[in-house]
Amino acid sequence: MSYVDVVDKVAVPHPDRYYTPPAFEQVSGLPIAYRRQGNGEVVVLFHGAGFTRMWIPLYEMLAQACDFIAPEQPGFGETPMPKWFRNFDDLTILYDQFLEQLGVERIHLIGFSMGGWAAAEFAAFYPRRLKSLSLITPVGLRLLDHPGVDIFQLSPAQLMDRLFKDKAVMTEFLPDMDNFDEGIHLYSEFSAAARVMWAPRYNLALERRLQRLTCPTLVIGGEEDRLVPNEMSDRYAQVLPGARLVRIPGTGHEPCLERPRELADILIGFIQEASR
Repeated sequence: MSYVDVVDKVAVPHPDRYYTPPAFEQVSGLPIAYRRQGNGEVVVLFHGAGFTRMWIPLYEMLAQACDFIAPEQPGFGETPMPKWFRNFDDLTILYDQFLEQLGVERIHLIGFSMGGWAAAEFAAFYPRRLKSLSLITPVGLRLLDHPGVDIFQLSPAQLMDRLFKDKAVMTEFLPDMDNFDEGIHLYSEFSAAARVMWAPRYNLALERRLQRLTCPTLVIGGEEDRLVPNEMSDRYAQVLPGARLVRIPGTGHEPCLERPRELADILIGFIQEASR
């Protein structure tokens, strides 16, 4: 299958909670699934390596204050994985074309975890597209003294344990692990994450490239992130020009799920400030 050939949509299981059907935009032969709602400033969120296919409470809160767009990257949610897709460079170009086809020029970009890395790469290549950049518990930089946990060596139970500080939240968002189809889908998403993050687990050029940014920048870390060291958020805040660093109490690696109201208020306030 060539780059320009059409890739068919894929059938995926639907989570019991928060599932909403996506729209699709055909980009370079790939049907990109996305959800869009709201009015006002255009805000785009690049998701992390999981909890796709859902319109989670954070998304609804953001959509009440802006024109909110949440695409699903190749191999995640309902966007299939094409054979040609290899790395964050491919994803950056794909997302640029996706926004072009939607008629979107300048955006407020949010990236979470793996999506934080993706957002940083996008910002470094297309800084003129950004009105602001917000990174939530991001990955993608090298930490010599705090390399963190190898997520690809963790069992599913260990991974879930490290994702959340507030364990009471887990049952609200975790999929039914007794569902065979759901298990297969989660394995395929983990494989998709490995395709872009397996080796190396960082981009040495990213720190230098991020110096091109002139838009307002915000880094949001967890209070106690047991998956990605808090030093990662610290480093991004040091690297990004003029960055502000905020940590949300009571959170681990998943403030999007653990404290959506607090996170939404921080993001909305920052976006409104950057829009003046």
